[in-house]
Amino acid sequence: MGITYLLSSIIISSMPPEVIKRNREVVIAEGIGPARMLTLNRPKHLNVISGKVALMLAQELDKYEIDDNAEFVTIKGAGRIFSAGGDLQRKHNFEGVCLEDVYSIYWLCYHIHTYKKPHIALVHGLSAGGGLSLMVPMKFSVVTEKVFCSTPEANLGYHLDCDLSYILSHLPGRLGEYLGLIGAKLKGKEVVAAGLATHFVPSHKEFELEKSLLSINNADQEDTIRSLIDKFSTNVQIDETSVLSKLSIIDDCFSRETVEEILDSIEAEAGKKGNDWIMPVLKSIKKASPIGLKITLRSIREGRTQTLSECLRKEFRITKNTLQTIISDDLYEGIRAAIIDKDKSPKWNPSTLDKVHDEQLDLIFKPFDEHDLELQIPTKEEEYYRWGGKYENSGYCLRTK
Repeated sequence: MGITYLLSSIIISSMPPEVIKRNREVVIAEGIGPARMLTLNRPKHLNVISGKVALMLAQELDKYEIDDNAEFVTIKGAGRIFSAGGDLQRKHNFEGVCLEDVYSIYWLCYHIHTYKKPHIALVHGLSAGGGLSLMVPMKFSVVTEKVFCSTPEANLGYHLDCDLSYILSHLPGRLGEYLGLIGAKLKGKEVVAAGLATHFVPSHKEFELEKSLLSINNADQEDTIRSLIDKFSTNVQIDETSVLSKLSIIDDCFSRETVEEILDSIEAEAGKKGNDWIMPVLKSIKKASPIGLKITLRSIREGRTQTLSECLRKEFRITKNTLQTIISDDLYEGIRAAIIDKDKSPKWNPSTLDKVHDEQLDLIFKPFDEHDLELQIPTKEEEYYRWGGKYENSGYCLRTK
């Protein structure tokens, strides 16, 4: 350990100051010609999206959006993964300042969805939870065979945050309910087939694609980008072993009105011959937080008829109320069991689905009595404003410039 530390110190001390600074940045921002590149730079921490990361991403995007020399933006993750989503450790050690982080992350989600210039997510490895919020809304999102995506929030006693109730509710059939309640993983081509990415590019072509993107110099950027990515991409075909080949069963089970009815339907399917694939589904939903499951299902169902802004404002309320344990501390218990003590044995409260009542859910979803506590983003499509001067003026912003 001592020798390793000494060698590391020698290597670091011999690095140019600009390299050391670059390695310490949580987001690396670069520009080559008309391209602007953002790299999530916390590989040892799974490129989680902290408040600082969200703030830097939003500020850079805001700057590029009004820069006539910046014609498109790419985002990727350093190391072997794209992003594991939100900073669970930070949520577990909840303080008032955490609401500032949450607020800035939601603002970032709105900003990405409504961005004026072409943006491209180059995704490899894990993209979970909030990581999907960075890749799915992009004009172009490219995945490889090494990508796997999931939304494990209900398994942690949480809910679909950061626009995920909007994203999942717009997937084909009842796939959104399935992914949200089960936290199942989709891999590579499945991610494209499900509608969570636009292109599949084999990993051995990934570097050449990125290199080619940086050589673009054409006024009609969006069509040029699409044509270029198309040249590197491969058609997606799903084999019969994929869960996406079971959509008729998924649609039947997950269209039921309540979580209890969905569970009963899954159990009935599990008893049929040839349905071995559904046993892990059954196991997962039985292990998840009862209140997390019910909040997730209601949020997706509401998302089907809500605008993006309505979904984000709703999710922000749920997040704030969950962090403040309005009706349950399942989120903290879920994080404890998963990443703190790692005993994988959470003690949920309420412990069973029948003990979660509609009145409790109403408290979580209810708009705040004070309008200033709401997420201050446009509520109508014709309204439009950007990051600058809005986030900083909110009551949640505690930073000083």
